[in-house]
Amino acid sequence: MGNRKDIETIADIRLLVDTFYGMVRRNALIGPVFNNAIQDRWPEHLDKMYRFWQTVLLGEHTYGGSPFPPHAPLPIEEAHFNTWLGLWRDTVDSLFEGEKAEEVKWRAEKMAAMFLSKITYYRHHPSKPLR
Repeated sequence: MGNRKDIETIADIRLLVDTFYGMVRRNALIGPVFNNAIQDRWPEHLDKMYRFWQTVLLGEHTYGGSPFPPHAPLPIEEAHFNTWLGLWRDTVDSLFEGEKAEEVKWRAEKMAAMFLSKITYYRHHPSKPLR
């Protein structure tokens, strides 16, 4: 290991989420999608992301809800997910290293693949309920 530490606390998660979404908001491809969808609700969105990753990574159950439905109507394609994942990996790798850092990248990859798959499905089956 180098001089980066692993993700261990809610403060680490806040640093990761804040740094990542700072990069997202400035990204030419996905920034406009996020900014248009979230508008002035960034503090609320960031807080939700802190709680989501705190629940997933640290086992501290502060998030309840279903993460997929808000993403379903967004004008996003595979290129958006690839950009999102690239920024996520770069952010994690720039700040942390260790078991949790690897896990958070793996989980993001799985989540992106699942979201893309579901979005594609619902676009071709619009009468099905979103879950």
